[in-house]
Amino acid sequence: MRSIIITGGAGFIGSHVVRLFVNKYPDYRIINLDKLTYAGNLANLKDIEDRENYTFVKGDICDFELVMDLMKKYEVNGIIHLAAESHVDRSIKDPFTFARTNVMGTLTLLQAAKLYWESLPEK
Repeated sequence: MRSIIITGGAGFIGSHVVRLFVNKYPDYRIINLDKLTYAGNLANLKDIEDRENYTFVKGDICDFELVMDLMKKYEVNGIIHLAAESHVDRSIKDPFTFARTNVMGTLTLLQAAKLYWESLPEK
């Protein structure tokens, strides 16, 4: 079974991507990792929340241990990264949060994926 983490999956675009994957690929496990900040809303996913191939995890993409644990627990094959601080006004008001999520969050995902996939035995 393929397992894919989709970050930011409770947001407007993310929820559409999550729904598409859950419905189109019933043999894939879809893990929705979302911090549920101002943009995230689980009501966007009410129609699929009980599907067998769907898992929601409330968490921060900057949490390296969490990301590594998810990679190991679900034997993740891929990541679709949609989590981001995207409101320009917020980036001006609080640039550190903007940079933390968008830069450090992306780096966290990349490093966790690299370390996890390098640790897998060659097939």
